[in-house]
Formats: sequence, C-alpha cells, structure tokens
Amino acid sequence: MEITVKQMMQIEENGHQMGFPRKLMMENAGASTARYLLEKYENLQEKKIVVFSGLGNNGGDSFVIARHLAGFGCDTDVILLGNPNKIKTEESNSNWKVLERMNSVNLMIVSDPTQIILNADIIVDGILGTGISGKIKEPYATAIDLINKSQAFKLAVDIPSGLDPDLGSVIDKCVKADVTITYHKMKVGMPKRLDMCGKIIVEKIGIPLEAEVGVL
Repeated sequence: MEITVKQMMQIEENGHQMGFPRKLMMENAGASTARYLLEKYENLQEKKIVVFSGLGNNGGDSFVIARHLAGFGCDTDVILLGNPNKIKTEESNSNWKVLERMNSVNLMIVSDPTQIILNADIIVDGILGTGISGKIKEPYATAIDLINKSQAFKLAVDIPSGLDPDLGSVIDKCVKADVTITYHKMKVGMPKRLDMCGKIIVEKIGIPLEAEVGVL
C-alpha cells in the first residue's frame, strides 16, 4: 500500500504521541540506510562517500547515515548546503551537533556548490526530501546538477531531491538516483518515476502499526 506525504506526517505524529519520538524515527532511518551500503559493498571502507545534506529532516537522516558510516571506518564527507544555524528541526540539529564533535567525519558548510570538486564513489542525497514545492532554490539546484553529472553510485534518502512524492512530477530538476530508500511505506508518486528513483527499497523504522489507525 502506498501513502501520501500528508498521511506519512500524520502517522509520524501519531507515533510521536504514542511515545515513539521523531528523533528515534530519524535514528532508525539513518541506521537502516547506512546498513544498506555496508551490505552492498564489501569494501565500503575503500570508497569515498559524499553526503549532501539540506536543512530539514532529510538532512537530519543523512547526518545519522554519515555518523554510522564513520563508525564503520568509512571515508565520509558531509556537505551542508546552508547555514547550520538555520537547520529546521530539533532532531536534525541535535544530530548535526554530534557530527560537529566528530573528527571522523569531514564537514563542509557550502553556500556556493560551484566551488565543490566532487570526487566520490558513492553520493548520498539528503537534500530536500518530501517537502518540495515549486522551483528549486540555490544552493540546492546547483548541488542537484553536480550530483547528476557525477559517475558515482547515487543513493536517495526517502525521495530523490526534486521529485514530488505524491504526484511523481519533476517541476524543475531532480536527483537521478540508482537506489532510493524510503521509510515506513512507499509514497504514491514514486512507482511512476523509477527513472528518477531507481530501485526503491522500503525500510521500516519502528513506527508502531497502531499509528496508522484513522489515517489509512
């Protein structure tokens, strides 16, 4: 069964009200995504991983991914597209603060992605997530172009940045992923756009089934 973004937000809220906090959902999402890469590549420690992160919860998920990968000895860069003071949610901000205390992750705060020399074997797209509307602003637009020009393996977090998860439409531009790992349930627009999503994997992140009551 596929769900809309609005339904997913309500399910998350219901889970949160039941005592399963959003921070834990983010932790489980990021951990499961890092585990996918560890299982896909036997020699992941030999690969250069670049994580592109936005200022919302999609970025928060990607911070968790980077922390887990670093814990397994992976060479991981995190490119934050914007000012850390403008990270939008408490759970994303707390995960960023952990990265700031880690020497094992290379953090880059970037407002102009044209300056980036992208040398990656694997790219993690944690830029925009599900909350997209209209034309993509800078620095996100340039970052998406950079990612699409790269020959690296591309993994999208929850949804490729630029894709409308309900309609499956691309209004402006979109990350063309090899694999998209989406959380809890597939979003309705995704199966229409395998050209952008690549292979879609649905990961459970611990949200109780009871959180769906009254929503689905």
